[in-house]
Amino acid sequence: MPSKFGTAAILSFAAVMLLLCGPAAPRAFGDQFWRELSRARAPKAETLPDFVALADKLGPAVVNISTEQAGPAPSQGEGGSEGNGNEPFNEFGEPFGEPHGRSLGSGFIINAAGYILTNDHVIENGREIIVTAKDGNQYKAAVVGRDAKTDIALLKIEARHDLPVAPLGDSDDVKVGQWVMTIGDPFGFDHTVTAGIISAKGRFIPGNYDDFIQTDAAINPGNSGGPLINLRGEVVGVNSAIFTRTGANTGIGFAIPVNLVKEELPQLREHGKVVRGWLGIYVQRVTPAIADSMGLAEPRGALVAEVLAAGPAKSAGVKRGDVIVAYNGTPIEDSRELPLMVARTPLGSSATLRIIRDKKYLEVPVTITASREAHVASAAKQIIKGSVPFGLTVKDLDPRLAHDMGLGQSKGVVVYSVQPGSSADAAGVRARDIIVEVNRRAVGDADSYRRAIKSGGGKAVLLLIKRHNNTVFVPLEPEG
Repeated sequence: MPSKFGTAAILSFAAVMLLLCGPAAPRAFGDQFWRELSRARAPKAETLPDFVALADKLGPAVVNISTEQAGPAPSQGEGGSEGNGNEPFNEFGEPFGEPHGRSLGSGFIINAAGYILTNDHVIENGREIIVTAKDGNQYKAAVVGRDAKTDIALLKIEARHDLPVAPLGDSDDVKVGQWVMTIGDPFGFDHTVTAGIISAKGRFIPGNYDDFIQTDAAINPGNSGGPLINLRGEVVGVNSAIFTRTGANTGIGFAIPVNLVKEELPQLREHGKVVRGWLGIYVQRVTPAIADSMGLAEPRGALVAEVLAAGPAKSAGVKRGDVIVAYNGTPIEDSRELPLMVARTPLGSSATLRIIRDKKYLEVPVTITASREAHVASAAKQIIKGSVPFGLTVKDLDPRLAHDMGLGQSKGVVVYSVQPGSSADAAGVRARDIIVEVNRRAVGDADSYRRAIKSGGGKAVLLLIKRHNNTVFVPLEPEG
């Protein structure tokens, strides 16, 4: 049995070794299925960036824009006011309760000669535009150019001295998680600075042309047209929209990538507008149901729902039902990417479409020409999810029935009625819809329609429906 002295010595030795060697390693679990960083390799905690210098440097280049509206003052629910809460996306050029049709927004100077960037919706319908600089000087602004599709406007003021400038950066270099800062005039409080991070890139908002940068930097009504700034003091985006049901910031804001703006600036300055290329097609997203019905390996690309006459795609031989999976070698994951790619192609240039037709890959050359459509910005057609249409009653369309149903054509297969609660009803198929194709095969009468449905063998079915002047593919999932 060790003596008291011996025991004390042993304990003292153990304590010394513990101090020298450090704490014992964490206990290892035999079935551990998670990953832990060693303390030696753990990342260092970062301190918050200092935005003081950025605000001091960029603040003088940010301006307030006040617009006297030509029409009556917008009612609640328009232009970024509180509304009835039913529209999640609100632009925010208008302050709450502003009388006499006045609109307030933000902008920033990009050239010492007095060129200013802002949102198109900030100056929309304005008969007089007043720009107020941080030093208090006010200027009447002239509209040099505007583009409603990207919500960008270029203004010009005349000053007797060089103006401070906000440099434009590279929005392609922006990464999710990076710090950003905004400066604007929310609710009329001029030169308010807020900070946050890049929340996401490539966001698409229904009804808009851009692929937005998403940020959680606080953005409120009146911030429209203000800059989104990185830590190098460069503008990487133009604030344009917020996601809100109240009109106030909820931590989700959107900015137009500055690289897209830079592409438009020469045309805006020289011609006052932007002329884009087009393909002359309407496309829609390839859903898993559509991919399954067409035998595609994965749901990606842009499904051609309609080919417009006398358009570049028509001349190139593109057909309805083709799936465009790449443009000039760049893969298309989302159909909404295609209009942006085409619009950025110089007019008269040749491009190559990689398409899938009847499960075969084809390379189709096409020449990009100027758009002839008033609204080429959003070519994507929204599809309706569906199921096997056993709730559909169809009839042969003859002149008398066409007249009774108020239809503009006299031949084909018409949806006469849709059983409430049926799978077709859930799919959004409506009475008076004209069924043009079933599983990519044309149907000219009710009998051919029924045969085509039966040949599907209970699997997913793809209908091509004509509704008014539009055509849309509707995938129908099997019942049960």
